[in-house]
Amino acid sequence: MNTQKYLERIGLGDAELAADQGSLRLLQRSHLLTIPFENLDIHWKRPIVLDIDRFFDKIVVEKRGGFCYELNGLFNQLLLSLGFITKLVSARVFHADGTIGPEFDHAAIIVTIGEDEFLADVGFGDFTAEPLRFVLDQEQHDANGVFTIRRFDDEYLEVAKRDGESWHGNYLFSETARDLSEFSAMCDFQQYSPESHFTKGKLCSIMTETGRKTLTDRAYVVTTCGNRTETTVSSNEDFEKSLMREFGICRLQLG
Repeated sequence: MNTQKYLERIGLGDAELAADQGSLRLLQRSHLLTIPFENLDIHWKRPIVLDIDRFFDKIVVEKRGGFCYELNGLFNQLLLSLGFITKLVSARVFHADGTIGPEFDHAAIIVTIGEDEFLADVGFGDFTAEPLRFVLDQEQHDANGVFTIRRFDDEYLEVAKRDGESWHGNYLFSETARDLSEFSAMCDFQQYSPESHFTKGKLCSIMTETGRKTLTDRAYVVTTCGNRTETTVSSNEDFEKSLMREFGICRLQLG
């Protein structure tokens, strides 16, 4: 992997970086502001294979995005190349109906810096702008909301976001280190199964300095300082024009 090209991709080609907390925060935020969360290959019939070189070509060379295994898989490699101590961990996502996904449903990263640990994640869509300090039962204020990490049971920890007076679970995770290859079966499920929410419609979404912009088959939604605007997407042609205009991604440029 060419670390310099990756840093240039996220706007940090000239940054002075070290394996410290400030650099980790800068890296995650910059990544989220420049690389979208998207599932387009699933709908364009381009197989997603868990391979760092393929991730690099797609995300850095082609200037695309990806979903969690790609985004966090490659980001983890970037952190390692910069001297951070990391491990990939498996997470189980809370669904809208209250059910919880299976093991390897999501990939996240735990980063160790001195005596401290952080949960880093650039592959969960609308989530934290910066890493969460790995401490239990403390409210952590982030640009994207208030979050906490708490014990779920003997095996899992839970990341939750405050919603008014209550907390909404994002996902469960354990501290067991995982190899990227262990996510292969769930990666195949996510991209091929009719039961996967990723196969039900196209999605491209990115954090902005003032909120978020998201494009789906049905709508283009922009949130700016808490204000939401929505524009209907009426056709596939409309979708692809919006994709190019707002995200710089053109299907015709891909092999």
